[in-house]
Amino acid sequence: MRILFLAQRVPYPPNRGDKITTWRLIERMARKHEVRVIAFAHDGADRDAARHLSSIGIQTTAVDHAATAARLRSLPLLLTGQPLTLGVYGSKALQRAVDREAGWADVGYAYSSSMGAFLEPHGRLARVMHFAELDSDKWRQYAQRSSAPMSWVYGREQRTLLAFESRVARSFSENVFCTPLEQRVFQEQIPGASSIVLRNGVDLKYYGPQPELARARHMVFTGVMNYLPNVDGCEFFAREVLPLLYGRYPDLRFTIVGSNPTPAVHALAKLPGVAVTGFVDDTRPWLAQAAISVAPLRIARGIQNKVLEAMAMGLPVVGTLSATQGIEGVSGHDYLVADSAASQADAIAQLFDAPSDARELGARARAFVEREYDWERVLEPLDQLLERLGPAAQQTTAEQRP
Repeated sequence: MRILFLAQRVPYPPNRGDKITTWRLIERMARKHEVRVIAFAHDGADRDAARHLSSIGIQTTAVDHAATAARLRSLPLLLTGQPLTLGVYGSKALQRAVDREAGWADVGYAYSSSMGAFLEPHGRLARVMHFAELDSDKWRQYAQRSSAPMSWVYGREQRTLLAFESRVARSFSENVFCTPLEQRVFQEQIPGASSIVLRNGVDLKYYGPQPELARARHMVFTGVMNYLPNVDGCEFFAREVLPLLYGRYPDLRFTIVGSNPTPAVHALAKLPGVAVTGFVDDTRPWLAQAAISVAPLRIARGIQNKVLEAMAMGLPVVGTLSATQGIEGVSGHDYLVADSAASQADAIAQLFDAPSDARELGARARAFVEREYDWERVLEPLDQLLERLGPAAQQTTAEQRP
């Protein structure tokens, strides 16, 4: 089968959430099928990665994307009924690339709704819309946590993007979500459209426990640090949770690990015990040094890779309901759930004061992801989906019609 895969970023190397997932999807597809990739290149590293993928047999076309300029170009859409997202990720060059390859492909696979727009003109293809997250619901959450005028902008984006998502979802062959929760939201907002769940996984060989390196009362957060939910969560944690702990644990440390920290994130490093690393080649040493991983996200859906990776490292995780609900574990057994500043501080103090309990929680976390989130297991439904959409299956279906 010939699969045309579209992504917002060149899907390699797997060093951030979306690239981890897209690379795993492509690697799995390429075992049995021919895959060609068209994706945006956000920098020179992305262009290098595209050349690497082509060199290993996954033909990849990278189209340059300048984020700031794209956002500015999208602003006139405020005077229309179109979502800004389609302006930010709109590209005549990428559309031309898709149009060239569409005649070659049997299946078009779009990762994120904005990439689905490029497949809309190609109804001949069996098309899959893989919602990395239901973006309209994300903008709804942004609107609820913002004040004017941004609450209006975010609310408008939610409404216009939902209309676009509805159109795409009903015209594509299948819609994919990474959690049953997101699937339920989708079914409520876009009833009648077909959907399946294809969960994210975690590399259990790459992320392994190293308890001998852990330092008492060290906490860590990992994530891309110009992403609003991550910025909001870290600001909340550093400014509202940590002050509740300083008196009892003056030696506590909180390290924020991730690329592209905003000025607001850099400012957190001025607070007692807080460090901001910026980009690191490998998050594992930072996770290994921590006693606790925190996920204080107040805006989140789906599966948080940061939580899976920490659990795979055998770390006890303290996270909000928003950050953990996609994992589908049990609070108190696989991780601790706490939403308010006071409850997060209490959960952390509980683990600080009982290191053996913290280690046991981390061990259960590792066992949980071994059982539920091995990539080989979670991607089995992908094989079944492609078999169902392949040319042979489509031909059989056509022959069975009266």
